[in-house]
Amino acid sequence: MTSDPVMPYVFTNGIRLAYDRWGRGERVLMIMGSGAGGRVWTLHQTPAITHAGYQAITFNHRGLTPSDAPVGKYALADMVADTKGLIEALGTGPCRIVGYSLGALIAQELAIHHPELVRCAVLIATKARSDATREQHTRAWQALAASGVALPRDFEAAVMAFEMLSPVTLNDDAAVSPWLDLFRHSQSDRVTAARQVWAESPDDQRAALRSVSAPCRVVAFSDDLIAPPHLGREVAAAIPDCDVVEIDKAGHFGHLERPDEVNAAILEFLKRTD
Repeated sequence: MTSDPVMPYVFTNGIRLAYDRWGRGERVLMIMGSGAGGRVWTLHQTPAITHAGYQAITFNHRGLTPSDAPVGKYALADMVADTKGLIEALGTGPCRIVGYSLGALIAQELAIHHPELVRCAVLIATKARSDATREQHTRAWQALAASGVALPRDFEAAVMAFEMLSPVTLNDDAAVSPWLDLFRHSQSDRVTAARQVWAESPDDQRAALRSVSAPCRVVAFSDDLIAPPHLGREVAAAIPDCDVVEIDKAGHFGHLERPDEVNAAILEFLKRTD
């Protein structure tokens, strides 16, 4: 599986958006979460998808090079419009979508407001609303972003580990050590992360999700603190044709902690909706 050394791009919603294609066959648009490039999918998910005979399309959200990085706060509506423009520019609609976290929120908005572009969707680590705990968590990160304070890298690494990983991983020294090294030495773009932290659904979307006509699957992670299973089940209950797969021993990074189970959930759904 190869890719062009320089990512191609499209102009959409007033910016340049970089994307990539992997494999051949029916196309699956992969929408990553906040602060991460589309190449994260290539660690585990795109190899499985292309091996199954699909073409995976990944892309970098606004703020992540080589996509453009306009100044200011990024609203969810901005990123939905970016993704809509990408689908239209590539002529992939109606398309299969796999969205993770922020990417799942984008996929939900597309399914609600642009149903002609969505054939089916896998919504990983998703929610339709923020409960009191998650609302406060988001406000805390937004307050930090607005303050301009840069946290020490070791502090960020520890917080990310507790937020994103399952206790099963955290309590296993051999399993968690590579994660801690990765978090400690990652060169994450703090400016991009600060801009994307504002891309949240402003309202409870459960009523709007009842209008979704595309078949969907929610993939929830048992130990996810950011998008816990009870919020994912609310999404599935609201969408008329939607089921839930809950993966055990996985935190918010479940697609990386338990990739085989996640890939199986994605592929079984895609094949069922062919």
